[in-house]
Amino acid sequence: MEATPARARAYVLCVVLAALWCLLPLPAVHTPWWAVALLAALYAGCEQVARRRFAGTFYPVLLAAAFLLPPPAAALVPLPGALFSRVEKGSPWLRRGWRAAQLALGVWAAARVHWVLGGRNAVVASDFPYALVPALAAVLAFCLVLTVLDGGILALAERMPVRRAWRGLFLRSLAPIGVHGLAGLMMAVLWRSPYGPVAALLVLLPMGVSWWVFAQYHRERAAHQATIRALVQAVDIKDGYTRGHSERVGQASMMIARELGMDDSRVEVLRFAGILHDVGKLGVPTRLLRKDGPLTPEERRVIELHPEYGHEMVRGIGFLGEARAAVLHHHERLDGSGYPYGLLGSQIPESARVVAVADAFDAMTSTRSYRRARPVSVALEELSRCAGSQFDPLMVTALVRALGRCGWHPSVTADEVQSSIVFPPSPPSPPVSSALRG
Repeated sequence: MEATPARARAYVLCVVLAALWCLLPLPAVHTPWWAVALLAALYAGCEQVARRRFAGTFYPVLLAAAFLLPPPAAALVPLPGALFSRVEKGSPWLRRGWRAAQLALGVWAAARVHWVLGGRNAVVASDFPYALVPALAAVLAFCLVLTVLDGGILALAERMPVRRAWRGLFLRSLAPIGVHGLAGLMMAVLWRSPYGPVAALLVLLPMGVSWWVFAQYHRERAAHQATIRALVQAVDIKDGYTRGHSERVGQASMMIARELGMDDSRVEVLRFAGILHDVGKLGVPTRLLRKDGPLTPEERRVIELHPEYGHEMVRGIGFLGEARAAVLHHHERLDGSGYPYGLLGSQIPESARVVAVADAFDAMTSTRSYRRARPVSVALEELSRCAGSQFDPLMVTALVRALGRCGWHPSVTADEVQSSIVFPPSPPSPPVSSALRG
């Protein structure tokens, strides 16, 4: 939440006030305060370990508190861990306050649902399988509160459309939080058993193992990201005039994919496709990439090999999925006059049709060594004119709609020292069809 808009700050304040309202009955609550303190300290410690050594948030202790304590007391448990957590960027206290209030509301809602459904008695009596019913309802309430609040902050802080902000959040979080809820229920049952809190702590051991596996996945994902960054940096160093182009094509591809309603995993893959679409330039002679004037037919044929070079480079990277097809086919045209294979219409993979539109759009709206950037409106008109022959009309329409909501802020990709170059007037011929170096 860097440079958080005023409306988002107001939203955070409302969430904090709601959390404080949930804590108002505390003076009248009869609860073992030592248990509240122990659970709060345990959560704070687990949270520190999880964030530094693994990834994400450690929910079992919070859900165990929801199953063991009255709602206002349970809402206290996440506060120390959230308020004193490490924040690496943005406004520390705004982020901490937001996280503390969000978790307090989620735990309060879970405890309230669990209490109303008689879950406390079921836990004390170890009444299975009935104890699973209020526990499941409490997990659903916890997950729903976090989802609603997260979607709200995304819509306000990131200016994301409301429907998109909440899309998929609940379903994505339900499975992991459900597993944490089961662990929390086991902790609560053991806590109420003759063996007491010490036995409950044993539940954290298998959870720690599963957390380690989860962390390994995230480390592998980080390694993938580092591999992509290294490839893109190599292209940017070799072709300095298009520096930043790959990242912007990735962003535009992501905007198109979201507008088409693709799920988040495909959106991420298409972002990779846009970022890596020109990686094959590493196999093209530098003098051709940096040539200021028009290309000869022989030079054009050499540059037209870059999709195949790129595909050879990335075809062994399994996590890229359909992004590899986009790298190979992003210069194909619907009318069959593209390259490298002259595919027609639906023969062109969907990912390649997305990247083709994103690539051409950024090529037109970015300054190059051989021409100045064109206004966004002009670029969109050109894309619309070529829709059906060169580009998929569905992808063009999706980009137009996405830009209408979010806008576009193209940047000059050439080095500042090139600002003295004299640019010729833009030719009237279709720029997208000849943007081989974009």
